[in-house]
Amino acid sequence: MTESRSLTVRPAGRHALLVELPDAERTAAFHAEVLRRRAAGSLPPVEEIVPGARTVLLDGVPDPDALARGLTEWEVPPSADDDGDLVEIAVRYDGPDLADVAAVWGVAPEEVAARHTAHAYRVAFCGFAPGFAYLTGLPAELHVPRRATPRTRVPAGAVALAGPYSAVYPRSTPGGWQLIGTMPDAGSLWDPARERAALLAPRTRVRFVTADAAPGGTG
Repeated sequence: MTESRSLTVRPAGRHALLVELPDAERTAAFHAEVLRRRAAGSLPPVEEIVPGARTVLLDGVPDPDALARGLTEWEVPPSADDDGDLVEIAVRYDGPDLADVAAVWGVAPEEVAARHTAHAYRVAFCGFAPGFAYLTGLPAELHVPRRATPRTRVPAGAVALAGPYSAVYPRSTPGGWQLIGTMPDAGSLWDPARERAALLAPRTRVRFVTADAAPGGTG
């Protein structure tokens, strides 16, 4: 194990390192720095980079010990707000948990859409199901708990909240998040025939808009 004030580096098998960060913001900044250095050609050989909630996995590393020592000396600037692709997602705010979320936020149900669309989001990491992206950007006062009893089926396209995250379910699965709306065209979230199957990859910026405000929206 190798440590610095801002990160901890642990071996993960013979040719991988798991970098642990204190919080989501510094995890995002470290992930962005890894990608920047790879693009600039200054990152030592790494085959795969996998971000998580508070970790970044570096896999396929020929000399893990040397890279671990180097990582603790990195200067990692804060992540820029305007880097990464931008994806706009139209939402009909008609979810079955809309009233419950409004109660937690202390607003009327019809105000949830304005609160949710007022913030900029970014894909922190992906998991749970193919194409399922965990989006950060929801301020602390709008965090909501998971449902006490998960649903056995959440439909594809459901726009959901849980803790600090927003998400859109790319396919029908069980789930315990609070459902506040529907993305009418959820098929674009995961397309195996596309070069990049997941529409929402780590570092992608996301903007939610009400469906009737989006180009071609039907409300």
